[in-house]
Amino acid sequence: MTTANRYAMPVDGLEWIVPEAFESCFKWEYEDGSESLHRLYEKGKKQQWNATDRIDWSLDLDPENPEELPDEYLSIYGSPVWERLTLKERADLRRHSQANDLSQFLHGEQGALICTAKIVQQVPDVEAKFYAATQVMDEARHVEVYKRLLHEKFDLAYPITPPLQSLLDGILRDSRWDMTYLGMQVLIEGLALAAFAGIRDTAKNPLAAAVNAYVMQDEARHVAFGRLALREYYPHLSQKERNEREEFVVDACYTMRDRFNSRDVYERLGLPLKECIEWEENSPGMQEFRAALFTRIVPAIKDIGLWGPRVRKAYSDMGVLAFADVDMDELAASDQSIADEFDRTSAAARRGTE
Repeated sequence: MTTANRYAMPVDGLEWIVPEAFESCFKWEYEDGSESLHRLYEKGKKQQWNATDRIDWSLDLDPENPEELPDEYLSIYGSPVWERLTLKERADLRRHSQANDLSQFLHGEQGALICTAKIVQQVPDVEAKFYAATQVMDEARHVEVYKRLLHEKFDLAYPITPPLQSLLDGILRDSRWDMTYLGMQVLIEGLALAAFAGIRDTAKNPLAAAVNAYVMQDEARHVAFGRLALREYYPHLSQKERNEREEFVVDACYTMRDRFNSRDVYERLGLPLKECIEWEENSPGMQEFRAALFTRIVPAIKDIGLWGPRVRKAYSDMGVLAFADVDMDELAASDQSIADEFDRTSAAARRGTE
């Protein structure tokens, strides 16, 4: 069955063509001396993995709660709408909400695949091209695993949401190589890491948890790649150029906080849209959840030096400024160790069935 037949609602065409205009950079100096990027490239080569072999795709999902997430994970949990739902309607909401989230992961990973291929063409340093090439393979694998999870286990998918499409459109159309890094490697991938962590750490279904743990192992390197490149480049910007990038950061963060919602799910299930959106925007639980999505973005933005008054004020107003002190390297090391633990658990389970 095609993806088109799995979409929960009609899709306006099965392709999205984004016109782009940027320069491709050839570099004739093959020893550019970036030891940090070279070490990251070596790590990227060593940590390539095969999704077919590493993940146990024979595991099943619960039809009423596929990822076995707590109901508190649902954006309208505890609302009057939630209290009126029957048991079947709650099961439908779980399945569709989880499928929608995973669909946005899938579309975002395809965006990352295209953006990273663009970075290979644009970036002026050979070591950065080398590492970006390993990330292209990573992103293809991520598209593969989320596609398989949706197609083979959920048999359900959702189209890309307008806010995500708008962010990707702006990143892809911008001809400046650093804006591709900033938009994708730091902002979108940073948000994705926090969302993946929520599933990895709370899902009781081992397949769903493992997929996100393994993707996070790669994504932590990708954010590190963006940080390395940009913190070396941004000190050389003019104040005007810095202001442009800080304005982009603030606008993108407000978009990610305020415009990402489950509108399509509510419409597909016939739930009262206005009531659901109002609860999603105003409930303390959802405000806390949305703030947590910036756990990895805020320290990365500080690390690369886009830390002017406008950015700090925006993060203060959002209630996420305290994340500036999060240790990104410590989080990345934790992501690696958790993925390793999933490998050990999976190997033990397989030995037990032999």
